[in-house]
Amino acid sequence: MSDIWPSEIRLLKDKRTLRVGFENGESYELPAEYLRVESPSAEVQGHSPAEKITVRGKENVAITALEPVGNYAVRIVFDDGHNTGLYTWDYLAKLGQGLSTIWAAYLASKP
Repeated sequence: MSDIWPSEIRLLKDKRTLRVGFENGESYELPAEYLRVESPSAEVQGHSPAEKITVRGKENVAITALEPVGNYAVRIVFDDGHNTGLYTWDYLAKLGQGLSTIWAAYLASKP
């Protein structure tokens, strides 16, 4: 069970930014493209680190729905049809904490 609990999960009006706040005071605004290319789904992450793929062409992806999954995660539905990733509170916190480094690495890898 996670020690990290969200205090806010809000899709901004542009549908391209997810604001996530946690009870420990951390708060992040995560771009939809970042969430899509770092989806925790097996389709993106594979079944081992060596199988992870770099998803391309998601610059204009938007979020169409947020679906709670129990009390531990949220399913993010994207307008490109992707909806298989379950974003746990821990994973959302990890993405927020690593936003500058993970996002920069992704952007640097773009052709």
